[in-house]
Amino acid sequence: MALAGELLPGATPVNYLDDKIVADLRDPELSGSVEGRLENLVRAAKDGGAEAVMLTCSSISPLAAPISERVGIPVLRIDEAMADIAVAAGPRIAVIATLATTCEPTTALIRERAELAGEDPRITSEVVDGAFAAVAGGDRETHDRLVVAAIERLAADADVIVLAQASMASAAEAASVDVPVLTSLRPGIERLKEKLAA
Repeated sequence: MALAGELLPGATPVNYLDDKIVADLRDPELSGSVEGRLENLVRAAKDGGAEAVMLTCSSISPLAAPISERVGIPVLRIDEAMADIAVAAGPRIAVIATLATTCEPTTALIRERAELAGEDPRITSEVVDGAFAAVAGGDRETHDRLVVAAIERLAADADVIVLAQASMASAAEAASVDVPVLTSLRPGIERLKEKLAA
């Protein structure tokens, strides 16, 4: 919210949250409910006066376009701008996630944006074992240590590192590598600003 306030000074950001969505995506009995629940949140935002909605979770970003079409307002993906930057950075892209449910959507998004740009990068990916459990349990230090180790290892054979979750940003700041380490928040909100100004 602080970054949105900085980059969108004339806007009033509002959070609509279903904090079980990520867990339910991994539950075969509940995963089918996620799209409808998300659409209800977007409709509630529209009813509340929203001009646009940004999905801030990479795991649900593939749902942006169909929900936008049905609800009738722009629904943006927080990680789309990051994917475009990654594609422009070079042909070797490494994706790091702390949840399997975000790894595949992020790599799929990069492939989609690469195809639109006429590029065919080599994308590698890794889910960092134990990092999500650590941060979920309040141990940010262990989370960052595990993610930094993955960043520094994969950077040796990559032109750019993509962190699949915004919650990994603190690790990006701690890593010491010679290639860009991308997170989604700032480029995503900058793109939202462009969309609102258009």
